[in-house]
Amino acid sequence: MLDKFNYHTAIHTRFVDFDTFGHANNAIYLTYFEIARSAYWKEVIQWDWNSMGIILAKAEIQYLRPILLNDKIRAYVRTSHVGTTSFTVDYVLTKITDTLEEVCTTGSTVCVSFDYSTNQKAPIPEAQRSRMLEFDALV
Repeated sequence: MLDKFNYHTAIHTRFVDFDTFGHANNAIYLTYFEIARSAYWKEVIQWDWNSMGIILAKAEIQYLRPILLNDKIRAYVRTSHVGTTSFTVDYVLTKITDTLEEVCTTGSTVCVSFDYSTNQKAPIPEAQRSRMLEFDALV
């Protein structure tokens, strides 16, 4: 599964992310996705926030294994589909031990290119669309 992903980043957990049993709260997973997605957009896609925004239309999470207080977490991110105004971003959260990397969570979000000056969805800027397609080998 991880071989489909060309980008990953570390997720630094905080004490506040965990419940009294030491498990990551289910709501924090969307924050982990957001942290990873933002790094991916900045480093790879080079999204120009001055010209176009992005809003989320849909989010899905599959919880496979718990993330615990002392786990070292890595997030994998990729664009899996690109339309005219929307695109799908996939995620995998793993925990890393000395000997292996275990998949804990998978998910996806549907993102919409959004023009805040007109308050409407808008075509994905061509430069960013091309980077998504090329980097994640969708062409």
